[in-house]
Amino acid sequence: MERLAGNIVLMWGWRRTLVALLSGSALVLAQAPYDFFPVGFVCFPLIVWLIDGATGEPRDTVFGRLRAAFGIGWWFGLGYFGFGLWWVGKALMVDAESHAWALPFAVLGIPALLAIFYGLATAIARLFWSDGIGRIAALAFGFGVAEWLRATLFTGFPWLSMGYAAMPLPLLMQSVHLVGLFGMNALAVFVFAMPALLADGKHLRAGLAAAALLAVAHVGYGAARLTAPPDETDATLSVRIVQPSIAQDGKWDPAQREAILKRLIDLSIAPDETQASVDVVVWPETALPYLLAERAQMLVDIGEMLADGQELLVGAVRSEAAVTPGAAARYYNAVAAINDRGEIVDAVDKVHLVPFGEYLPLKPLFDAFGIGAIADTFGGFFPGSVRHAIAVGDGARLLPMICYEIIFPQLMRPAEVGANVIVNLTNDAWFGDTPGPYQHFRQAQVRAVEAGLPMIRAANNGLSAVVDEKGRIVDAFGLDAVGALDATVAYRTRPPADTIPRRSISLATILFFATLACGMSVGLRLRL
Repeated sequence: MERLAGNIVLMWGWRRTLVALLSGSALVLAQAPYDFFPVGFVCFPLIVWLIDGATGEPRDTVFGRLRAAFGIGWWFGLGYFGFGLWWVGKALMVDAESHAWALPFAVLGIPALLAIFYGLATAIARLFWSDGIGRIAALAFGFGVAEWLRATLFTGFPWLSMGYAAMPLPLLMQSVHLVGLFGMNALAVFVFAMPALLADGKHLRAGLAAAALLAVAHVGYGAARLTAPPDETDATLSVRIVQPSIAQDGKWDPAQREAILKRLIDLSIAPDETQASVDVVVWPETALPYLLAERAQMLVDIGEMLADGQELLVGAVRSEAAVTPGAAARYYNAVAAINDRGEIVDAVDKVHLVPFGEYLPLKPLFDAFGIGAIADTFGGFFPGSVRHAIAVGDGARLLPMICYEIIFPQLMRPAEVGANVIVNLTNDAWFGDTPGPYQHFRQAQVRAVEAGLPMIRAANNGLSAVVDEKGRIVDAFGLDAVGALDATVAYRTRPPADTIPRRSISLATILFFATLACGMSVGLRLRL
């Protein structure tokens, strides 16, 4: 181990770059759908040793010396996001004639931009670098800060956050209920990087003991939550989730609209006597092939489809007429509730839109070059202003999270709107049979654990599922399956207030590593 570490530390030029790039690329195996988390115990020690050797030139300023550390993180991030997000480019090929030109930006540009955050992570770590366990804490602090920034700046994009690598199954997801995703990011890096101490023996016993203690606590807390008596529930909601698997390139084809609507309705009607036993039928994001109130007969057909007392929860495009003369109409990506009389009784608009997917930042500039958003059938969407719970059944209050809104921990505030069930409507058909839909589902699964609420998830081509408040899958449809999934969601009409100060614990976790790293760094300087 000492010889390997020494060789990595002394590497120079393209060899260092290649090791950083390959380390990031290999770390993707720790994420869904592969879930091979042990790879983290190899990739992060390599990064530690690379930073050990990132001394820069003797005459460099502080910023000059940090440049070498930044480069390690950037190349690591380029490999990680390049191999982890390559499937984003598949969305551009749905309408290749209009968007294929942007493929290099999607598969190389986006990873290159996101890699800046990991370059920042290693540069921050280098500021507090010392020896032994201190540099491991510095790396955890650097990534903790970088992942928080990545989830916040420029509308945020916390996809493939490091913490997910330590949460491949419900047993290992429970800690996020206590420390939140941002705390898990720092903790995961700290534990994954600990084998680096095997090379020098400095603080080896303390480091391995700390890593073992955290791992045991992680598994033990998960086991305790999963084996504890089930949370008391006083109500159930019977749902039918429809997964139609409509091909994305025909979704808004006028010639296919009636066939799409017929498929949705046919799948929603049970072939036996169980139709009336379902409280809510759920269709995926933008499932309606028409604007929400565009075609009266569509609402009539939906009303006839539903049994007495049933409701349909459906993803749809909602329009608002222009409020000023000459202005264009506004379109919203929405989830609507329709009752058994075909009446729209509630609707919630998507608040957090996908940049370049659902809207264009600096739209006038891009319009001048004839560039539109990927989902530009309606010229782009406007964001909703307020999110509220949708009341259905006997006391169920559903918190609607549309598509990738579910990946943002900071958007998950069910207590503020009195929600007791999460509903996630999405359309991942843009990405086909790639890792994307599996990664998306994993993040939704973790949000349910984090919030401590059950989740109903309807996806156009999968993965559709009902997940309980501990992240366990009650039932699910695989990718590209076609059918209707009946399941029962147990919930509490008045869930207890979430008293865990998760954000504060996340911040305290990151600051603890900063304090440890700073203390060790100062101690090293005093010894020198």
